[in-house]
Amino acid sequence: MGDGNLAGQFFDAAIDLLRRARDEEAQHVAAAGAAVAETVASGGRLFAFGAGHSSLPAQDVVYRAGGLALMNLLAVPGAVGVDVVPAPLGSALERVDGLAAAVLDSSPARSGDLLFVISLSGRNALPVEMALNARALGLTVVGVTSVAYAKETRSRHASGTFLKDHCDVVLDSKIAVGDAELTHEGVDAPFAPASTVVTSALMQAVMATAAEELVRRGIEPPLLRSGNVDGGHEWNGRVMEQYADRIFYRR
Repeated sequence: MGDGNLAGQFFDAAIDLLRRARDEEAQHVAAAGAAVAETVASGGRLFAFGAGHSSLPAQDVVYRAGGLALMNLLAVPGAVGVDVVPAPLGSALERVDGLAAAVLDSSPARSGDLLFVISLSGRNALPVEMALNARALGLTVVGVTSVAYAKETRSRHASGTFLKDHCDVVLDSKIAVGDAELTHEGVDAPFAPASTVVTSALMQAVMATAAEELVRRGIEPPLLRSGNVDGGHEWNGRVMEQYADRIFYRR
């Protein structure tokens, strides 16, 4: 693989994973994009959730130039990113039963909305219960996970199930258990994770598919523009005003 240098090997590994995701997940990407478009067209709202580093692809589609203005982050305090101190607390919160239900109950999410639940392993209580409870509330759930974990690890949820078992659409990131693409003589642990690269690409592919489907329906996609180009702020202001009842990151 690659030309012998580790940087090149990582790029090769990431490119291979992206090609697999493109080719093998095309049908699921199309289904997820259609679900997003249907939610937008029918007056629903869009949410994305991820814990720890899985929150990065969720954040990547919220208030993003070139992204759908209606995408909102469903945040779990202490579990988004690595800003909580001590950092291992975030990992511990992913295993707390009942936390997802409390977050959903206090959120604006309602029946008819759509929620992305992003979890690489899909085995912890938080993402499993987030998907399970969201569907019970009448939300469409799109899971983004590595199906390999469901085959090679045990669930940490009392039901013994994984995130993939509670979704309307599942996108498989193809990431191997452990999320490390490289090994090297003299380095005891595998390294160079690629889950963020692939998961973010899957999310953006879904957004592109949704935009295409909305155009096919005769609906202008509610997209944001960069604030660093002339007219961007004015454009965004108009979009946010039009969809103010479905945008929660301004409040």
